[in-house]
Amino acid sequence: MSRKITFLTLFLWLMTLTFPVIAQQKADTTYTFRFVPREDMFYVPWNGNDTELARLLECIEKNKATILDGKLPLYVDGYCNSLGSEAENLATAKIRANRVKSELIIRAEIKEENFITRNHATEGDFVTVRLTVPAKETAATDADTEARRKAEAERLAAEKRAEQERLAEEQRKAEEARLAAEKAEAEKAAQQNTLADTPSETKITNDYHLSLRANLLRWATLTPDLGLEWRICPSWGIAVNGSWTSWTWSDKDRRYALWEVAPEVRYYMGEKKAWYLGAMFKAGQFNYKLSETGKQGDLMGGGITAGYQLRLNKALNLDFNLGLGYLNVDFEKYEVIDDVRVRRGNETKDWCGPINAGVTLVWKLF
Repeated sequence: MSRKITFLTLFLWLMTLTFPVIAQQKADTTYTFRFVPREDMFYVPWNGNDTELARLLECIEKNKATILDGKLPLYVDGYCNSLGSEAENLATAKIRANRVKSELIIRAEIKEENFITRNHATEGDFVTVRLTVPAKETAATDADTEARRKAEAERLAAEKRAEQERLAEEQRKAEEARLAAEKAEAEKAAQQNTLADTPSETKITNDYHLSLRANLLRWATLTPDLGLEWRICPSWGIAVNGSWTSWTWSDKDRRYALWEVAPEVRYYMGEKKAWYLGAMFKAGQFNYKLSETGKQGDLMGGGITAGYQLRLNKALNLDFNLGLGYLNVDFEKYEVIDDVRVRRGNETKDWCGPINAGVTLVWKLF
């Protein structure tokens, strides 16, 4: 009987020593903070982060002395797998973990040395904070924590599926856009080939580079006129026209003589490059005596030209043109007395209006 009493007493004494140890067994408590895929900003009032942060701050407050003593570290794990490479994922996971730690340092007044941090390029876009606290403080929340972890895993899986579907849809649209662009390019090439096969009358191009020009209106007034035009490209050309004549009659008492040079820059427009606008400069000298008084002097000016080239055949065009602008004429008057010119004064006149007109035959050299 005494042995049983002694054994029972020893058993109760051992239980008294071990029960507090059992009661103080520690268990992990994990808090999860979610992040927007591919971003590192910690949005506290988003997707339940504010509720989770409040629970964590309450737990830290209960164990603050132990945490600050370094006996209860906070294990912080950053996760990211929504970027293109492992290096990018690890860098973003590190930033996310640091943002969560900064929030805890400010709100709970703990220090950097109270954390143990690791970063991962797997599983999802979140940060976990884990504390190993006495089991008596976490037993009541183990079931809730497990349920939340399960719900979080399901949510992350759903987000991953949605992201994969989105990427697949973007890839499909990109492929459709690529095929549409290739089709449009092929149609454009076919259209250009068709234009290349059409007769030269309908091509949107210039069919000559150098041409010889003759203003038929000048020739009709017994003033020979010749010029050249160089087509730099289908839209631009440089032309130079020159006129010269010298006629006398009535024993040289009457005279009609002049020379002119008119360089011009042209810009061709329209589908067939037939219409054009230009800028012209004109300089020359003249000697007219059609009555008792003659006029001899210089002219200089310039203006804007416009015209249209009518295609006659492969070798010839007909150029209709008109120039408007300003001319300055400086001349002296004279009379002829006994075959001697007698000066009768000087005059200077300015003219604004038509300064050039032509119906020009264009011979395309090459």
